[in-house]
Amino acid sequence: MSTNLHPMLNVAIKAARAAGAIINRAALDVEAVRVSQKQLNDFVTEVDVASEKAIIETLLTAYPQHGILAEESGKEYGSPTSEFVWIIDPLDGTTNFIHGFPVYCVSIALAVRGKVEQAVIYDPSRNDLFTATKGRGAFLNERRIRVSKRTRLSECLISTGFPFRPGDNFKNYLALMGDVMQRCAGLRRPGSAALDLAYVAAGFTDGFFETGLSSWDVAAGSLLVTEAGGLIGNFTGEADADFLDQRECLAGAPRIYGQLVPIISKYSAFAPAGEKAALRQADSNNADSSAEAAAAESQAEPSTGEGEQAAQTLQLKVNQDKQD
Repeated sequence: MSTNLHPMLNVAIKAARAAGAIINRAALDVEAVRVSQKQLNDFVTEVDVASEKAIIETLLTAYPQHGILAEESGKEYGSPTSEFVWIIDPLDGTTNFIHGFPVYCVSIALAVRGKVEQAVIYDPSRNDLFTATKGRGAFLNERRIRVSKRTRLSECLISTGFPFRPGDNFKNYLALMGDVMQRCAGLRRPGSAALDLAYVAAGFTDGFFETGLSSWDVAAGSLLVTEAGGLIGNFTGEADADFLDQRECLAGAPRIYGQLVPIISKYSAFAPAGEKAALRQADSNNADSSAEAAAAESQAEPSTGEGEQAAQTLQLKVNQDKQD
């Protein structure tokens, strides 16, 4: 641990590396890992639980009066009234992990009176350590990082996540992705929101958007992005005090963020009523157009019976020509 870092960040790094060691050992024989399902397509493994336990023990040993908000155990540990709350995702990208797809990470953030002040995202498969302290910049393996310098969305690589839980609005999300895809150089879905945000901070990607996220998915990444010179908020572009709990996230370099907001703001749960109504009307018009096109195509094509009759008539004509 570095003596130049904030003491609380040093403890978070120690916790993240302890969790990473557990994850790396399990990754050597991922087929042996026990997996259970919280809900459809939402998995938890014994590695998530062991990783979270190691993180909490490390943090509370150093700061026993602090609070804990963790993905698997919630607020079960730590002080429920503390102004210092550690927000933990012990293994972000669990589905990737259980398939041996090496895109996952440990995410730890410290919120003080509701604002994130320390952040660690650790990618154990690459030994990449992303860190940030409020007001001191963002770093990757002790090297200062900044968001990308691109200014045109058409040249940008944007990352996202796909909806996968029951109740998610797949149709809406497909329309959203379609709107973004035709305006950027490429759209990627790595499968770990925390790592996606770290990559925006490092300039590896130029922007990120996703819905259905929890505070432990975005807390650490949000500080990395802002300390690297980027912007982060909900789909309308706003980043108020409740941003972490609004379950939608947009991040990017400032110029790209500004170009993404007009495209995706109408898909926000916090969009003005007029924009939501316009989106619903557009969906209705598209559905009507699709139905009309299908009806026209159905009328234009001969039925199976008509097709068979035409083939039989043609065959009779061919046979008659042969006889003549």
